[in-house]
Amino acid sequence: MKRFADMYWRLDSTTKTNEKVAAMCDYFTQAPPHDAAWAISILSGRKIRQLVPSRLLRQWAAEEAGIPDWLFEESYSSVGDLAETISLVVPPGESVSDTSLVGWIENKLLPLRPLTPEQQHDAVVEIWQQTDPAMRFVVMKLITGGLRVGVSKALVTRALAQASGISSETIAHRLMGDWEPNAEFFHRVVDPNEGDTQISRPYPFCLAHPIEQATSPDRDGGAKQAAEIAAVLGETTDFAAEWKWDGIRGQIIRREGETFLWSRGEDLMENRWPEIEDAASLLPNGTVIDGEILACAIDQDGNTAEVLPFSQLQRRIGRKRVGKKLLKEVPVVFHAFDLMEVSGNDIRQQPFRERRRQLQQVLNPIRHPNLCVTELIDGNDWLQWATVRETSRERHSEGLMLKRWDSVYDVGRVRGTWWKWKVQPYTIDAVLIYAQRGHGKRASLYTDYTFALWDEGNLVPVAKAYSGLDDAEIRKVDRFVRQNTSESFGPVRSVTPELVFEIAFEGISQSTRHKSGVATRFPRILRWRHDKRAEDANQLSDLKALLPDG
Repeated sequence: MKRFADMYWRLDSTTKTNEKVAAMCDYFTQAPPHDAAWAISILSGRKIRQLVPSRLLRQWAAEEAGIPDWLFEESYSSVGDLAETISLVVPPGESVSDTSLVGWIENKLLPLRPLTPEQQHDAVVEIWQQTDPAMRFVVMKLITGGLRVGVSKALVTRALAQASGISSETIAHRLMGDWEPNAEFFHRVVDPNEGDTQISRPYPFCLAHPIEQATSPDRDGGAKQAAEIAAVLGETTDFAAEWKWDGIRGQIIRREGETFLWSRGEDLMENRWPEIEDAASLLPNGTVIDGEILACAIDQDGNTAEVLPFSQLQRRIGRKRVGKKLLKEVPVVFHAFDLMEVSGNDIRQQPFRERRRQLQQVLNPIRHPNLCVTELIDGNDWLQWATVRETSRERHSEGLMLKRWDSVYDVGRVRGTWWKWKVQPYTIDAVLIYAQRGHGKRASLYTDYTFALWDEGNLVPVAKAYSGLDDAEIRKVDRFVRQNTSESFGPVRSVTPELVFEIAFEGISQSTRHKSGVATRFPRILRWRHDKRAEDANQLSDLKALLPDG
């Protein structure tokens, strides 16, 4: 455990990618295989679900520190992180002989969950008595399920590749799908002679780079947009264009007579999309397809009539099983746009043009309303595609995807392979009405904001956002919040409605759960409108006018 804690602090102490990779590489080459397997699980984002309620941890920490509850809560509010607060206020424990990471997790931490509160109390206090502040911080992060170390799965993959001498692409594939953090798993990951015998294992997804463009409106029919794209990408003849749908990225696997449907987040989606699984059963064995799950209207002839708004798809997201009524009201279709495996052969290194041809060959004989090849968009120049792109929202699309005809199917987000050319976001000018402190390094600053619009003379909350301001702006807003608080509701402060911000969001839908009657998708701060007063902010009716039916 000490070795893992030391690695954590090495990772936490630097922002340099190479230093982070080196810290993980050192750990993987020195740690026992079972410990290394658990480290992979933790570092790649497979969290341990919270083992003990935070309420009890706060109560016990105050008791051990010999301070009143209110003082602990004030300390927690100031620090902003429960694990760090506990490591600071609870007296240091005595050093004990080091136990392996797997010993801590499997013998001390995971057994906490089924215990009674009294038993949990005794076990947690014993842990505090056996740890110094540095190790206790890491242990408490594991107990609370909040361990984040500023590394991505891609960096973990790089570190394992360096430690094993195996390519990053191979490591990335071996880390996909279901696996248990044990010694056998670690040996499979770093064994140069290991073959892939897990028929359900998906491939790592290829991701697109956004095309950054000027945010000002294009008033000459898309000519400015077309010129910007041409300067970045070159000739249109090098690219295929598709609609960028707003659905659930998925991967269909058909091997040895079985079907597996994975999300991009590596969630095996069993029984959630039965009509897609039914269609996938018609695929030949040894087929792996990449695509998007979309809510779609299907006409009487069994053809996809139109893509429905994401809000319709949301009605089925999260349901383990779907009833007949919902199946009928919200049918889903898998729009296939790439082929990674055919007849059991990995074809990801073949150019997109060839993969697309083989994808059509695989799907053409299959006549099923819930599985289709995504449409390619004709275009002779960037201006023509820019014009088509302006119709995206009418189709419930986010814009266009641009893919080089000669590109391989890369692992992760590799610049120059796929590009996403999204339409400009919706924007409104809204008033800041509530603020809350952030977490981690932002724990001492008010960085989480609630914004409102006017409705019959009253301000109605419409969105929450916490990104989009630079550090200097955050400090200025924090100062304003502290000096202009009218009321406090626990960690939330109500502030004098004076500051106006331009809020950007990707979509909007009607909502019965929100007082405003609408829900915005992916809201974030675009800019601080110093030129506007609170009374100049938008009306709620302006926002509702953006609804698809509005």
